Amino acid sequence: MSTAWLTELTAWLSANPGLLAGALFLTAFIESLAIAGIIVPGVAILFAVAALAGKSGMPLTEALVWAGLGAVAGDSVSFALGRQLQGRLTSVWPLSRFPVLINKGEAFFHRHGGKSVVIGRFIGPIRPIIPLIAGALWMPWRRFLGFNIASAIGWAPVYILPGFLVGSALQSELRPPAHFYAVMGVSLAALLVVYLILIRFQMGLGEGGRAYRWFEQRMRQYELSHRFWRLYTNDRPAREGEFPLASVLMAVAASGLLLIWGQLAVTGALEPFNQLTLEWFRQLRQPLLDGPAITVTLIGDPAVLVTASLLAVLVLGFRGYYAAALHILFAAALTLVLVWLLKSTLGIPRPDQVFQPPSSGAFPSGHSAGITVFVTMLAGFVAGETRHRKRWQAYVLFSLPLLPVAVSRLYLGVHWFTDIIGGILLGLATTGLVRASYSRFDRVPIHTDGFTLAALLLWSLFTAGYLHDRWPEAVEEYSRQPVTEQTTPLPGPPADPAGG
Repeated sequence: MSTAWLTELTAWLSANPGLLAGALFLTAFIESLAIAGIIVPGVAILFAVAALAGKSGMPLTEALVWAGLGAVAGDSVSFALGRQLQGRLTSVWPLSRFPVLINKGEAFFHRHGGKSVVIGRFIGPIRPIIPLIAGALWMPWRRFLGFNIASAIGWAPVYILPGFLVGSALQSELRPPAHFYAVMGVSLAALLVVYLILIRFQMGLGEGGRAYRWFEQRMRQYELSHRFWRLYTNDRPAREGEFPLASVLMAVAASGLLLIWGQLAVTGALEPFNQLTLEWFRQLRQPLLDGPAITVTLIGDPAVLVTASLLAVLVLGFRGYYAAALHILFAAALTLVLVWLLKSTLGIPRPDQVFQPPSSGAFPSGHSAGITVFVTMLAGFVAGETRHRKRWQAYVLFSLPLLPVAVSRLYLGVHWFTDIIGGILLGLATTGLVRASYSRFDRVPIHTDGFTLAALLLWSLFTAGYLHDRWPEAVEEYSRQPVTEQTTPLPGPPADPAGG
């Protein structure tokens, strides 16, 4: 297929930047529309239009909103069309030309239910087919709309951000710091290795694994340890007798590593690496990247995460899952208390202390601890409803937001590298403890329903309002000019008032 028309479309939109919002909406609409999304190369067009939006100076939030609205509208029209064509999907033109695709979509929907609306949004050819099939199979409107909006919120950044950032980079002449690609390559490779090791380790700690059987045999040798093992085994029929070994070991290992890491942070043993990391991110600071970094760091603010926790507690409590609600509340409270206690006790100064007195100490990073508990607790509940062999998928998927929040704190210069790692270790220790405790009360499956989707929508609206209200203040706070390396205080114990 010739790409001349795409070049002409790009040139026309460049000459008419006022139509970019409409172009984003229309392209996302067609990309999500049944059958049309297969024929029209919507991904390529979205990338081009998003790049033009970034180059024209359109706010990122506006671009995401218009694309998200188009995606919601396209899926809604497809859903309504499916309602009208119930029982005739493979006999009406042009759907009759894609019988294999229709059958695959139906099988996918039957296998995943309402979640297929979210999952299918990101999977190639079946992306525009799933809403059509959901309508034909009489999925309730309100349930579909909840999944539709939730999936669009996640879909818009994935499909818009790459093109938008490319366009903004061309406009601002982005200049990466020295050794940028080497550092990014090594960092990503190291993260991949860590992920693979953790996944393999977690798989081995599940019931039936070699490590699990070894621990079980050792625990049975003594009455006290055997009683502890039986007390915390799962009582749910599908998982009866399964001990939360992975959660227990994660709590113990993360707590031990946090003690060691905290000693290194307090004594200043890692000061040179902290300084190098700080200076590297200062060289990376660009107006283009400030907006996304501030957005991500605001999403990790305590107000956003605590609100999500309280909504989860209310929904679970209302539906009768009292143990799950109390454990989520305990995890949130424990994280807040431990972060405050460590910050107050250790008193390690932040990198930006020369700008203004910080409201709290640096170690550990509250944002890193909070987002770690948030995503790992969420992953734990989702993984608990899946087969053991597929649980790693939930952990990988839901842990993805952790990285951008943690990196944003380094990029904005408000934390040392040691603070970020300390926060992650604290979060893992908290989650491991809470999940191990919850295992003895985990008796019935937890399924999503209308209240869950309503809470998700309410939290999304709260987050959007919070970003809007906090944005001017956050831009002013995080856009301060960095100081020279010589005047930046190093992490370590607070100075003796007497000068000793």
